[in-house]
Amino acid sequence: MKHLLAILLLCAAAQARDMTPVEAAVPLSDAPSHRAFWTIENRVGFGVLGGFVVADAITTQRGLHRGLREANPLMRPFVTRGAAGETIGSTLGFGAGLGAVYLMHKTHHYRAERIAMRLMVAGEGAVVANNIVAIR
Repeated sequence: MKHLLAILLLCAAAQARDMTPVEAAVPLSDAPSHRAFWTIENRVGFGVLGGFVVADAITTQRGLHRGLREANPLMRPFVTRGAAGETIGSTLGFGAGLGAVYLMHKTHHYRAERIAMRLMVAGEGAVVANNIVAIR
């Protein structure tokens, strides 16, 4: 494996050396183009995720008023402080999700970006469904 890597590096160096300065300065035509972050898919995904986060906050507060307990230990300190704490915790969680997806986008991991968005929406939807079942 080391030998194959060394051969590839030597071939790349030889090919780069054979290029004229003009060829080296010309951008590649088949280089990936810049993709916009706020596509329709991301707008819809974050809109649905935001709706689920609000629904989660409402159903969590209703469940707490009926004697249930927050299952997520990271959110528990926030949600036990009422609507204000719930708002802060939900905003932090939503912001973390947005930041993670944006980081994947900026590092050109577009497939991971789409998968992460869909997993967050599905996971938050499952949490809301679980909350609704628990408070009935």
